[in-house]
Amino acid sequence: MSIDSTGKSGIQLVSEEESPLNSQINTTPLVDIMLVMLIIFLITVPVVVGSVEVALPTEENRLVLPKPDNINLSIDASGNVYWNQYAIPEAELRQRLRAAAVQQPQPEVHIRGDENTEYLNVGRVVEEAQRAGILRVAFITARPMRGQ
Repeated sequence: MSIDSTGKSGIQLVSEEESPLNSQINTTPLVDIMLVMLIIFLITVPVVVGSVEVALPTEENRLVLPKPDNINLSIDASGNVYWNQYAIPEAELRQRLRAAAVQQPQPEVHIRGDENTEYLNVGRVVEEAQRAGILRVAFITARPMRGQ
Protein backbone atom coordinates (compact mmCIF):
# COMPACT_ATOMS: atom_id res chain seq x y z
CA MET A 1 0.00 0.00 0.00
CA SER A 2 1.14 3.50 -0.65
CA ILE A 3 -0.12 6.98 0.20
CA ASP A 4 -0.01 9.53 -2.59
CA SER A 5 0.47 13.33 -2.29
CA THR A 6 -3.25 13.94 -1.86
CA GLY A 7 -3.36 11.80 1.28
CA LYS A 8 -5.33 8.98 -0.25
CA SER A 9 -4.09 5.48 0.05
CA GLY A 10 -4.13 3.12 -2.83
CA ILE A 11 -2.63 -0.06 -4.11
CA GLN A 12 0.40 0.43 -6.25
CA LEU A 13 0.90 -2.13 -8.96
CA VAL A 14 4.44 -3.08 -9.82
CA SER A 15 5.21 -4.49 -13.21
CA GLU A 16 7.10 -7.76 -13.57
CA GLU A 17 10.17 -6.04 -14.95
CA GLU A 18 10.61 -3.99 -11.77
CA SER A 19 10.19 -6.88 -9.25
CA PRO A 20 13.30 -8.91 -8.36
CA LEU A 21 13.26 -12.55 -9.45
CA ASN A 22 12.89 -15.03 -6.57
CA SER A 23 14.63 -18.28 -7.57
CA GLN A 24 14.53 -20.03 -4.18
CA ILE A 25 12.24 -22.99 -3.55
CA ASN A 26 9.76 -22.54 -0.75
CA THR A 27 10.21 -25.71 1.35
CA THR A 28 7.69 -24.88 4.06
CA PRO A 29 4.75 -26.68 2.37
CA LEU A 30 6.98 -29.70 1.69
CA VAL A 31 8.02 -29.91 5.34
CA ASP A 32 4.40 -29.53 6.46
CA ILE A 33 3.27 -32.37 4.20
CA MET A 34 6.11 -34.63 5.31
CA LEU A 35 5.32 -34.04 9.00
CA VAL A 36 1.64 -34.84 8.43
CA MET A 37 2.57 -38.03 6.55
CA LEU A 38 4.98 -39.03 9.33
CA ILE A 39 2.25 -38.62 11.93
CA ILE A 40 -0.21 -40.63 9.82
CA PHE A 41 2.30 -43.48 9.36
CA LEU A 42 3.19 -43.51 13.06
CA ILE A 43 -0.47 -43.89 13.93
CA THR A 44 -1.48 -46.42 11.26
CA VAL A 45 1.54 -48.79 11.17
CA PRO A 46 0.90 -50.43 14.57
CA VAL A 47 -2.71 -51.04 13.56
CA VAL A 48 -1.78 -52.59 10.20
CA VAL A 49 1.03 -54.77 11.55
CA GLY A 50 -1.12 -56.34 14.25
CA SER A 51 -0.34 -59.95 15.04
CA VAL A 52 -2.10 -62.92 16.52
CA GLU A 53 -1.54 -63.32 20.22
CA VAL A 54 0.40 -66.52 20.87
CA ALA A 55 2.28 -67.81 23.86
CA LEU A 56 5.89 -68.06 22.70
CA PRO A 57 8.11 -70.72 24.24
CA THR A 58 10.99 -69.66 26.40
CA GLU A 59 14.52 -70.94 26.04
CA GLU A 60 15.31 -73.75 28.36
CA ASN A 61 18.03 -76.32 28.56
CA ARG A 62 17.18 -79.52 30.29
CA LEU A 63 19.96 -81.65 31.58
CA VAL A 64 19.92 -84.86 29.60
CA LEU A 65 21.03 -87.74 31.72
CA PRO A 66 22.07 -90.69 29.59
CA LYS A 67 20.02 -93.75 30.42
CA PRO A 68 21.53 -97.15 29.89
CA ASP A 69 18.89 -97.93 27.28
CA ASN A 70 19.53 -94.75 25.23
CA ILE A 71 21.69 -95.05 22.16
CA ASN A 72 24.42 -92.42 22.22
CA LEU A 73 25.90 -91.80 18.78
CA SER A 74 28.76 -89.38 18.23
CA ILE A 75 30.09 -88.12 14.91
CA ASP A 76 33.55 -86.58 14.85
CA ALA A 77 34.81 -83.88 12.48
CA SER A 78 36.01 -86.40 9.89
CA GLY A 79 32.62 -88.22 9.81
CA ASN A 80 33.45 -91.31 11.90
CA VAL A 81 30.47 -92.66 13.86
CA TYR A 82 30.82 -93.85 17.46
CA TRP A 83 28.33 -96.02 19.37
CA ASN A 84 28.81 -94.81 22.93
CA GLN A 85 32.62 -94.48 22.78
CA TYR A 86 33.50 -97.14 20.26
CA ALA A 87 33.94 -96.57 16.53
CA ILE A 88 31.41 -98.46 14.45
CA PRO A 89 31.25 -99.10 10.70
CA GLU A 90 28.08 -98.12 8.81
CA ALA A 91 26.95 -101.72 8.20
CA GLU A 92 27.17 -102.56 11.89
CA LEU A 93 25.39 -99.30 12.79
CA ARG A 94 22.50 -100.29 10.54
CA GLN A 95 22.33 -103.75 12.11
CA ARG A 96 22.40 -102.46 15.70
CA LEU A 97 19.76 -99.80 15.02
CA ARG A 98 17.40 -102.42 13.54
CA ALA A 99 17.88 -104.59 16.63
CA ALA A 100 17.19 -101.60 18.90
CA ALA A 101 14.04 -100.61 16.96
CA VAL A 102 12.23 -103.82 17.93
CA GLN A 103 12.92 -103.45 21.66
CA GLN A 104 10.05 -102.49 23.96
CA PRO A 105 10.20 -99.71 25.04
CA GLN A 106 12.14 -98.43 22.10
CA PRO A 107 15.32 -96.56 23.11
CA GLU A 108 15.98 -92.97 22.11
CA VAL A 109 18.87 -92.16 19.78
CA HIS A 110 20.95 -89.20 20.95
CA ILE A 111 23.22 -87.78 18.26
CA ARG A 112 26.21 -85.62 19.15
CA GLY A 113 27.64 -84.15 15.96
CA ASP A 114 30.91 -82.25 15.90
CA GLU A 115 30.34 -78.65 14.80
CA ASN A 116 33.04 -79.03 12.15
CA THR A 117 31.60 -82.14 10.52
CA GLU A 118 29.66 -81.92 7.29
CA TYR A 119 25.89 -82.08 7.55
CA LEU A 120 25.96 -85.08 5.22
CA ASN A 121 27.61 -87.18 7.95
CA VAL A 122 24.89 -86.35 10.48
CA GLY A 123 22.16 -86.78 7.86
CA ARG A 124 23.47 -90.23 7.01
CA VAL A 125 23.11 -91.35 10.65
CA VAL A 126 19.60 -89.84 10.92
CA GLU A 127 18.60 -91.62 7.73
CA GLU A 128 19.85 -94.96 9.09
CA ALA A 129 17.84 -94.43 12.27
CA GLN A 130 14.71 -93.66 10.23
CA ARG A 131 15.16 -96.70 8.02
CA ALA A 132 15.61 -98.89 11.08
CA GLY A 133 12.30 -97.63 12.50
CA ILE A 134 13.62 -95.58 15.42
CA LEU A 135 10.87 -93.19 16.53
CA ARG A 136 12.78 -90.77 18.77
CA VAL A 137 15.97 -89.07 17.57
CA ALA A 138 17.46 -86.18 19.56
CA PHE A 139 20.36 -83.86 18.85
CA ILE A 140 22.60 -83.03 21.79
CA THR A 141 24.17 -79.56 21.70
CA ALA A 142 26.41 -77.52 23.95
CA ARG A 143 24.87 -75.15 26.47
CA PRO A 144 24.52 -71.64 25.04
CA MET A 145 26.67 -68.95 26.58
CA ARG A 146 24.93 -66.47 28.89
CA GLY A 147 23.59 -63.37 27.16
CA GLN A 148 23.15 -64.91 23.71
